[in-house]
Amino acid sequence: MRGMAHQTSHIAALTVDLALISTADGQAPRTLKLLPAGNFSARDGRPGNVADASCSHWTLTAALAAPLVAEASRRATRYVIDYEHQTLRAADNGKPAPASGWFGSLEWRPDGLYATDVEWTAAAAAMIVAKEYRYLSPVFTYDSQGRVTGLLHVALTNNPALDELPDIGVAALSRLFPAATPSKEDNNMEELAEQLRWLLNLPVGATVDDIKAQLTKLVEKLSAGQGTAAASVNLPAMLAEQQQRIAALSANQADPARFVSVDTMRELQNQVAALSGQLAGRQVDELVVAALSDGRLLPAQEQWARELGQGNLPALQGYLDTAPKIAALSGTQTGGQAPVAANTAALDDTTLAVCHMFGNDPAAVAAAFKE
Repeated sequence: MRGMAHQTSHIAALTVDLALISTADGQAPRTLKLLPAGNFSARDGRPGNVADASCSHWTLTAALAAPLVAEASRRATRYVIDYEHQTLRAADNGKPAPASGWFGSLEWRPDGLYATDVEWTAAAAAMIVAKEYRYLSPVFTYDSQGRVTGLLHVALTNNPALDELPDIGVAALSRLFPAATPSKEDNNMEELAEQLRWLLNLPVGATVDDIKAQLTKLVEKLSAGQGTAAASVNLPAMLAEQQQRIAALSANQADPARFVSVDTMRELQNQVAALSGQLAGRQVDELVVAALSDGRLLPAQEQWARELGQGNLPALQGYLDTAPKIAALSGTQTGGQAPVAANTAALDDTTLAVCHMFGNDPAAVAAAFKE
């Protein structure tokens, strides 16, 4: 009960008519309707007429009932059905709180929540059949919006609070059982649970067990699997450090307006190299053609000069800057007239080359040799 109180803000008890639930053979029923489906409230208007009430009715749906059914299946002990809520009053009046019955299984049906395996004591069964006890009053917990969050126990009573419920259905806040005022501690625990649900991204209906399981996963992750045996973690400081790292990474991120990718740079380098090669080839061609035309290069030197220029353009430029221009190679030796074969026939190839190099007339040289 203590753990359940920490999950909710309020506790309520309901009463149900038992007159119509006896079986055909006069036996006490084994199946009891505990809580109705949908919105419901007490005959006297509760919870809406309570001064500090934040809701006008209670609510139970299939989704809200699912955790209750699951909790019943996990319990090691069965739910008790006592007399006149003596389980709650025993601490104050000092009287015993005998059980009238027990149940352990819950089932959701279209019209509400049912206990399906009720066991009565012989005394309670006899009183129910004899109509000495006619109503059932479950005690449940609910949140600030009136949503049912847990089932605590049930009582036999004779003062119902709900007129609209069938026999042994649920009645709200039995007049014999005043609504429990939540303690400051319970309210604080509920606020803490709501904050933890938000922090852990859990649904509104998540129980304390759900919160604990999610917290355990988080502790395992933060402690590298060592759990609470590891040194404690300063979570706010850790979050602040992560934010600083993210800010630093964002500040150091490359600006696309100022930087280009490696692939783009390589492509640009290739284009520059291609253009440079074309320009160098054009310069070599211009130098070689000019040198051939003014006699600084002989035709036999053309291939050598082009290869030198492609590999080392400054070296070719330096050679041509110092090479003498041979006027004889820049024009014809005979002024456009056919040379006199007889005059140069006696000259060999070497002599003719020397004549060309120094600008001498081969005919004159041949005549001189002849003299």
